[in-house]
Amino acid sequence: MTEIRLTNTRTRTKEPFAPIDPDDVRMYVCGPTVYDRAHLGNARPAVVFDVLYRLLRHVYGADHVTYVRNITDVEDKIIDRARANGEAIEDLTRRTTGWYHADMDALGVLRPDEEPHATDYVTQMIEMIEALIARGCAYAADGHVLFSVASFPDYGALSGRSVEDMIAGARVEVAPYKRDPMDFVLWKPSADDEPGWESPWGRGRPGWHIECSAMSEALLGASFDIHGGGADLMFPHHENEVAQSCCAHPEGSFARYWLHNEMLLVEGRKMSKSLGNFFTVRDLLEGDWFGGSKVPGEVIRYVFLNTHYRKPMDWTEAKVREAEKRLRHWYILASGDVEDTDPPDELISALADDLNTKAALDVIHKASLREDMPAVKAGMKLMGFLEAGMGAWTAPRASTDPVQVKIERVLDAWAQARSRKDFELADHIRDRANEIGISLQVKPDKSVDYRFSASGMKDDDYLHALQGLLDDLEAMTRAE
Repeated sequence: MTEIRLTNTRTRTKEPFAPIDPDDVRMYVCGPTVYDRAHLGNARPAVVFDVLYRLLRHVYGADHVTYVRNITDVEDKIIDRARANGEAIEDLTRRTTGWYHADMDALGVLRPDEEPHATDYVTQMIEMIEALIARGCAYAADGHVLFSVASFPDYGALSGRSVEDMIAGARVEVAPYKRDPMDFVLWKPSADDEPGWESPWGRGRPGWHIECSAMSEALLGASFDIHGGGADLMFPHHENEVAQSCCAHPEGSFARYWLHNEMLLVEGRKMSKSLGNFFTVRDLLEGDWFGGSKVPGEVIRYVFLNTHYRKPMDWTEAKVREAEKRLRHWYILASGDVEDTDPPDELISALADDLNTKAALDVIHKASLREDMPAVKAGMKLMGFLEAGMGAWTAPRASTDPVQVKIERVLDAWAQARSRKDFELADHIRDRANEIGISLQVKPDKSVDYRFSASGMKDDDYLHALQGLLDDLEAMTRAE
């Protein structure tokens, strides 16, 4: 079996991955807080951990992996946005959850095995809070319940933060009901116009951190294999998850491997509305960004994966254009009657080495240069580039110019013949096109293009000659 090695944030080392139960590999990843469109930074962890999910399914079997990614549908940002919109919270979260699904589908992200909504697990959250109070790790005060950080000596070990740094951060705003500045909220009271649930501490709602602890325990157990998320969640969210989960279930180990993807830049700068470089996934898909053109979901995916997940990813227009060129050629090679085969061993080795997606993409690129169609197709499939609806943008562009339409059809037939290694047909198409006055060319990136030679032909002549070539190709196809 392939040995997977992952950089564990908890130990700061690259370790061999040994699941608790190889027949039930379990992974939890923090999902979206649903109050608006997912921006580019929100999408990176979804894509990164989608590839890890695919790798685990490849190595251990699809039926032996459980992937949980939550939906946070109760949180102060949601309440504030619903008020601003003048709508019910349920309507807002239902709509924005649908947006998230549509955007992630466009990026080729598989749906997780379980997608718990926080509001469906409030009972489990209350039970976990009661257990923490009973163990002396939490206390009630003024309608709130807070976790006592002093009760967990290993607090700070995951993020590597010193006590001084954490206290300095906590003192930005210290509530009077806290015993210690670092203590964090497990339960808070709700006003009459806010969502709330009855609890031993009065009507209220859970704090953000307790949600993931309760949902992961309910669906994966007190001990599971992998917990993932963005580096921005390491502190305080993941640090707090560790503390409350280990104290509520001291018999368990919570997550054994922690993976964090780094943050995202845009043209070398932090993405920010004030800088005018902030955009959502939908902005890219619909062309409403500074590049000004639509970016297919698979191109977004390629740009993400062409940088290792533990490095900051710089989104640039140049990277988008390069991704389009490579993917256009890959889709030509992977289309048509290409036999299914296992992904190249080199690609699996790259992914198994701490999810080195950049090296994996390079393996596919090298296979594309050799025009090894089965290897390209298998690699694209494992890397998430062959989901339903993907690749449509690589088809010949529609045109109202009848000459252009026929040239695109000839160009596509030539590319398909080359991808099948039917060089006799490819040469025939090229030679016939040359006779017409159209030079077919292979560009340095292996994509195909054409140019007109100085034939002096008129449009009607081109139309007649191109139609003759297309009729000839159709007759040859019927003869086969």
